[in-house]
Amino acid sequence: MGKTVLAIVAHPDDIEFMMAGTLFRLKEKGYGVHYMTIANGSCGTVEYGKDEIIRIRRREAMAAAEYLGAVFHESITNDFEVFYQDDLIRKVTAVVRTVKPDLVFLPSLEDYMEDHMNSARIGVTAVFAKGSPNYISIPPVDAIQMDVAVYHAMPAGLHDMMGNKIIPSLYVDIGAVMDRKSTMLSLHKSQQNWLDASQGLNQYVSTMVDNARDVGTLSGKYEFAEGWRPHNHLGFSRTPIDPLGDLFG
Repeated sequence: MGKTVLAIVAHPDDIEFMMAGTLFRLKEKGYGVHYMTIANGSCGTVEYGKDEIIRIRRREAMAAAEYLGAVFHESITNDFEVFYQDDLIRKVTAVVRTVKPDLVFLPSLEDYMEDHMNSARIGVTAVFAKGSPNYISIPPVDAIQMDVAVYHAMPAGLHDMMGNKIIPSLYVDIGAVMDRKSTMLSLHKSQQNWLDASQGLNQYVSTMVDNARDVGTLSGKYEFAEGWRPHNHLGFSRTPIDPLGDLFG
């Protein structure tokens, strides 16, 4: 049976910005890939009403997942409603138990936005709870007993909420897949005007490329890279494991 990676983030396009290059590399190595955004993108617009932007962003996310060759999982809440709360944790736990991932990719625990940080916390607890039969997921899915490696991506802008630079401990060379990563992000067409209006990212694909180049520079050896930090293995695997480092370190 092949290996599987589950990417869990806050919003449609977060995977594309910080994780997609590594996911393409894993796909090339035979991994099955699963794609989940906890929030549905309901507030990522200055043009559309709520219901319309949810429909648009769902279509964009599904197209991006298809382009990656990933299994798409539905969102479970609205933007700005990603709180570290019981029902969201139980729903994500159900996804973890269903997918049975060998690797889980999560946002940085330190980021400029609460949705991102809360998604990371929700994901951490969901993976931790995977093996506890007394923790009932929504919907109920049997507990699983397996080792899982959890990795945190770089924060947006490569800095935490206080402006401190985050340095990854692992770099993945994504130079050979940058065109595909860019194409995948460009499928989120609705975000051009929103990111320009809200964050001054006039050319959001170019911003992503610049971030990947900056991480490559940090690596000291790659032109373009994605950075990762492994979560402490306690509660997630019986012994320390680093499959991402074994593959790309």
